[in-house]
Amino acid sequence: MQKKQYLCIVKAKIMAIGNVTPDSFYPASRLTKQEDVVIWAKNAIANGADILDIGGCSTRPGSIPVSEEDEWARLEPALTAIRHTLPNAQLSLDTFRPKIAWLALERFGHMIINDISGGSEAMYEVVRAFKIPYIWTLLGQLNLPAQKKEMLDMELILDPGFGFIGSTEADYDCMRQLSELRVYNLPILVGVSRKSMVYKPLGLSPDTCLSATQALQLYALEHGADILRTHDVAATLQTITLFELLNTQ
Repeated sequence: MQKKQYLCIVKAKIMAIGNVTPDSFYPASRLTKQEDVVIWAKNAIANGADILDIGGCSTRPGSIPVSEEDEWARLEPALTAIRHTLPNAQLSLDTFRPKIAWLALERFGHMIINDISGGSEAMYEVVRAFKIPYIWTLLGQLNLPAQKKEMLDMELILDPGFGFIGSTEADYDCMRQLSELRVYNLPILVGVSRKSMVYKPLGLSPDTCLSATQALQLYALEHGADILRTHDVAATLQTITLFELLNTQ
């Protein structure tokens, strides 16, 4: 009998997390030197990342945001290094500040804006002016508010906002309802990588919850996630590959 050959086509995308900050909650994601940024970016792409998400202001629980000046001082050399090294890489900018988004888009060209704040009119103006994709963080509100329906003229990616909803219980309630976002026919991004909703119920830490993260990411894929935002690109690619294999006939 001839052995059946399986062709697996990976459809979900991987967004790699890089933080040019000294205080992000997961120490391994901190890129404090320009050479660290380049190494991270190269490794992420080599391991299967589709998008490089770079942030210069920590938004971990309890953190105090740095000034706009400090955020830009961190981001500008990092973005310069990535554009010089990997000019064709798809970039995503993790910022909630319209001024930072404008500066980056004006200087470095097309990129996704990843705004964890839930949005603002000032940020929407930037997104519309540059005609770029915008990650709209819903902060647990999976029914798009009626007053926001006009946003559907933008190129939106929906992020439920795990880690910013309010509690571990709220995060899990939101995850159980993830598939409800499919009704909007928009890409769904899920970012649970090494977050407290993963490690706290298990009595672990951000450093020790890789396999648990993959379990939640698999659940997210099963319920509609199109993009996984992760610290661990290679492990996430394995999860996506096996998920696609199971669902390829």
